[in-house]
Amino acid sequence: MTEPHTSTAPQQPPTTTGSEPTGQLQRAALGVTDIVFFVVAAAAPLTVMAGIAPLAILFGGIGAPVAYLAVGVVLCLFAIGFTAMTPHIRNAGAFYSYIARGLGRPAGLGAALLAVFSYNALQIGTYGAFGFFAAGTANDLLGVDLPWPVYAFAAIAVVWFLGFRSIHVGAKVLGALLIAETAILVLLAGAILVKGGADGLSLASFAPSNVFTSQMSAPLGLAIAAFIGFEATVLYREEARDPDRTVPRATYMAVGFLGLFYTFIVWVIVQAFGDDKAVGTAAKNPAEMFFTAMTRYVGDWATDLQRVLIVSSLLASLLAFHNAITRYGYALSVEGAAPARLGRIHPRHGSPWISGIAQTVLAAVVTAVFAAIGAHPYNEFLLWVNTPGVVGVLVLQTLAACAVVAFFRRNPGAGGAGRLRTVAAPATAALLLAVITGLVCTRLNLFTGAPPAVNWTLAALTPVVFAIGAVLAMRIRRRRPEVYAKLATTDVDSV
Repeated sequence: MTEPHTSTAPQQPPTTTGSEPTGQLQRAALGVTDIVFFVVAAAAPLTVMAGIAPLAILFGGIGAPVAYLAVGVVLCLFAIGFTAMTPHIRNAGAFYSYIARGLGRPAGLGAALLAVFSYNALQIGTYGAFGFFAAGTANDLLGVDLPWPVYAFAAIAVVWFLGFRSIHVGAKVLGALLIAETAILVLLAGAILVKGGADGLSLASFAPSNVFTSQMSAPLGLAIAAFIGFEATVLYREEARDPDRTVPRATYMAVGFLGLFYTFIVWVIVQAFGDDKAVGTAAKNPAEMFFTAMTRYVGDWATDLQRVLIVSSLLASLLAFHNAITRYGYALSVEGAAPARLGRIHPRHGSPWISGIAQTVLAAVVTAVFAAIGAHPYNEFLLWVNTPGVVGVLVLQTLAACAVVAFFRRNPGAGGAGRLRTVAAPATAALLLAVITGLVCTRLNLFTGAPPAVNWTLAALTPVVFAIGAVLAMRIRRRRPEVYAKLATTDVDSV
C-alpha cells in the first residue's frame, strides 16, 4: 500500500552535527552540458559501438540500427513523464525519490537498494573490461606485457582521486574524454560516407522487411544496455544551476543524442561492409569489425588511436558511475536510510568523499576476488557482474514510469503538464520497458555467454535486492518512524 506525500513538508539537508552528515554538495556547479557529459560518458559510446554493435548486427541483421532508434523513442517517452515529475522531486535520490513518492516508501527504499546494487555492478564489472583492453592495447602498441589487474587497480585509484576532487574536475575530464571518443567515431563515419561505403550507400536497414523480423528481439536487448545511465541526470540536482530547467534539458539531450548517434553509427558500419556482407563480417570476428572498418577507410594510425580511446572511454564510464553511486549514498544518508558518514562532504572539494572511499574499497575487493580466482576479465568479470546491473536498471526505469502515473493520479493538483506527460507517455513507456526487460531476461545468454543456471541466478538478484530494501523500509517504519516519515522528502534546494 502506498502513502501520499503531499502533506509531508520537505526537510532541509542537515548541517554539521557531530557524526551526522556534514555540509552540502557544491551548489550551481554544473550546467546542462556538464550533466550531459556525465551521463553520456557513463554509456561509453565508443565501447558499446565497437564492442556490442557488431553483435546486434550479427543477431538482428542489417535492420539492427532501428533497434537503437526504437529504444531511443521508448526512453524519450520515459523522459517525458520523468521530467514532468522533476519539479515536484526536490531530492537528489533519483529513482529512489521518484518511486518512493509515486509507489510508496517501501518500494522507494527497495528501489534505492536496487539502484546502489545495479550501479555498483555496472561500474565494478567495467574494471574488468578496462583491465582487459588496457593490457591488450599496451602490449600491442608499446610491447608492455602486464596482467590485467595492474591496470584495473590503477583505474580504481584514478577514479577515486577524480571523484574525490571537485565536481568541476570530473566534468572537465569527462568532457575531454567524451569528445575524443565521439570524434573518432565521427571520423570513421565521415570516411565511410565520403567513400560511399562498400557498395554505395543504402537505406535497406530501415526497410520494413529488415526491421519487423523475429530476430530483432536480440538487438533490442543489446541496444537498451547502450543507454544505461542517462537517468542519472537527476542525481546532480543539488549541484546543477537552475535544476528545474537544467535537469530536464540534460535528460532530453542525453537520450536524443545517444538514440540518434547510435542509430547513425550502426547504419554507417553496415554501409562499410555492404548490406550483403555486414552480417557475415560480424559473424567472423565481431570484436574486430569496427577496427577493420577503421583500418580500411581511415588508416592504421586511426585504428591504433581507436584502441587507446576505447580505454579512455571505459575510464570515463567508470568515473561517471562512481559519481552517480556516491550521490546515491549521500542522498540516502541525508535521510537516515544509510550510515551517516556516507553523507559527509569534503570541506574543500565539496565531494561526498566518505561515500567515494566506500565505493572504491568495494570495487577493489571485488576486483581482487575475480583476479584471485583467475576469472577472465571480459568474458566473466565484466559480463557476469554487469548483467544484473543492466537488469536492475531496466526494472528501475519500469517502476519509475509507473511511479509517474501513480504520483499524478494521487496528486491531480500537481499536474499542469497535461495528460500526455503525466499519463499517456509514462504508461506507454512502462509497458514497453517491461516488454524489453522480459526480452533481456530471456536472452541473457547474449550478454553473458553463460549456461541457463548462471543466467537465471543473475536475473534473480534483482527481485531479491529489491525485496531486501522493501523489508528494510518496513523495519524502519516500526523502529524509527521519524526516519521513515522523512524518506524521499529532503529538499536539496533549501538553504
